[in-house]
Amino acid sequence: MDTLLTTEDRAHLKRALELAEGGRGRVSPNPLVGAVVVRDGAVIGEGFHAELGDLHAERAALEDCRRRGEDPGGATMYVTLEPCAHRGRQPPCVEAILDAGIARVVIASEDPSEKASGRGPGILRDGGVEVESAAGEEATTARLLNQPFRKHARTGLPLVTLKLAISLDGCTTTAPGDSPWISGEGSRELVHRWRAESDAVAVGIGTALADDPLLTARPSRSSFESHSGSRVDRTDPRQPIRVVFDRQARLRVDSQLLKTLDEAPVVVVAAPDAGAARTAALRDAGAEVVVADGIEAALSELGRREVTSLLLEGGRTVAASFLAADAIDEARTFVAPVLLGGGRRIAALDPGAEDDLITARLKEW
Repeated sequence: MDTLLTTEDRAHLKRALELAEGGRGRVSPNPLVGAVVVRDGAVIGEGFHAELGDLHAERAALEDCRRRGEDPGGATMYVTLEPCAHRGRQPPCVEAILDAGIARVVIASEDPSEKASGRGPGILRDGGVEVESAAGEEATTARLLNQPFRKHARTGLPLVTLKLAISLDGCTTTAPGDSPWISGEGSRELVHRWRAESDAVAVGIGTALADDPLLTARPSRSSFESHSGSRVDRTDPRQPIRVVFDRQARLRVDSQLLKTLDEAPVVVVAAPDAGAARTAALRDAGAEVVVADGIEAALSELGRREVTSLLLEGGRTVAASFLAADAIDEARTFVAPVLLGGGRRIAALDPGAEDDLITARLKEW
């Protein structure tokens, strides 16, 4: 049941949401979760799920209470997602909450996965814990925080984010011989951070052949440290799976993607009629070849591999295919302050200007 929270409740939930960001890019396919323990208006413990396989947020916050020499008995716990009641990589958080004697739990959002769906709050209530659910801004923020997790839990498919860079007149490429970059250094740095936060990054075969990209995440140390309000020192970004939509298996075996398999795996999505010799050559070179008839089938295969988020890069062809299949959940478009007209750069309106970033959230889960 949604509850009208006090100003103090909302402040502590906002802090829990800030803490949850500390796990971004490190905990998938698990969700981002933060927790705060409060007694008599004072914070006595904080925590977040920092690494896949490590303590969940609730247990991390209770561990922080112990480090501080504080007894959480009778306290209130604020948590961004309903506490788990199942055993996975970690034991159930509801057990830790009950054992600690927490008197009240305030939850920002529900867990839509089949193994959760209200079980945790029910067990806590049965154990004598007062459980309240947030509504309004904090609840919305908590749901948006975990859109990849929520979509995968409900559909088995990854959340697809389309990234594009375009000029003011809508061009996505420059003329041959010009710089291949439409966007600026700041935009490219942001894309590297998005890659590090995604389970997979994808391009079409046209981009793979024309640009021979690496598609690895190479964010600067400063941007990685400043992304989270909790200041997590991350100098080793997790590398996404690199996906090429390549119907006829035309990816070159000497491409940079296949030369750098020690950095991140490569998945080639080919059509059922792709040549057997070409698919065999890609497999021999170390790629995983997924045979899928269409985008939805390909996304289903990625979802079965626990890919919850896919950053779609590349040109218009693959973007148009995904849009036609109604497979885009979010769009992030850099609009550069230039006119290219027919692929050639005609004029720079303001060479020193920053690119504008337009984000459209098309679907929410």
